[in-house]
Amino acid sequence: MRRTLIALTLLAAFAGPFAWAATDGTPKGWFMAGNKPENYHSGVDADGTAFLASKSDAATEGFGTMMQSIKADNYAGKRVRLRASVRSENVQGWAGLWMRVDKGTAAFSIDNMASRPIKGTTAWNTYDVVLDVPADATGIAFGTLMESSGEVWLNHVSLEVVGTDVKPTNIPYGGQEAPSAPVNLDFRQ
Repeated sequence: MRRTLIALTLLAAFAGPFAWAATDGTPKGWFMAGNKPENYHSGVDADGTAFLASKSDAATEGFGTMMQSIKADNYAGKRVRLRASVRSENVQGWAGLWMRVDKGTAAFSIDNMASRPIKGTTAWNTYDVVLDVPADATGIAFGTLMESSGEVWLNHVSLEVVGTDVKPTNIPYGGQEAPSAPVNLDFRQ
């Protein structure tokens, strides 16, 4: 349920209860946001690895995101992949990469890894979020998010155009692709 609420909050980011927060340590070009960004902080370690962390070890209400928002011009009509290496420590709720494609002030599509969350303590792993960007898209927002407490580190972040051989990751229906035609309309199967 919380993952669904976070997805809905990200979908309504520009029209709903979405807060922006200025933080001194946030990497250049990135900013903090979410429905409780004041409960999180971000920065860059000495080795050049960015992080997003809760300010408390106790369960934190809401979610925070370290993100960017760009115009869709260079990606319009293409399939785009956000890829990053991520490791986590003591993530009590869940974390993930996320990307949203907008048309004007409305969200067109989103994937926040809610169906494949990062939890607990993990070693470095590479994660992908892949979305189609329609020709009339106006913006792309992306980053990492965390709900509750813990810390995630990111490096090797890329946003790149990929071919149609790379499947989108925002597949509905519990991780299955939608059928191309109606199924079992007479309920006999």
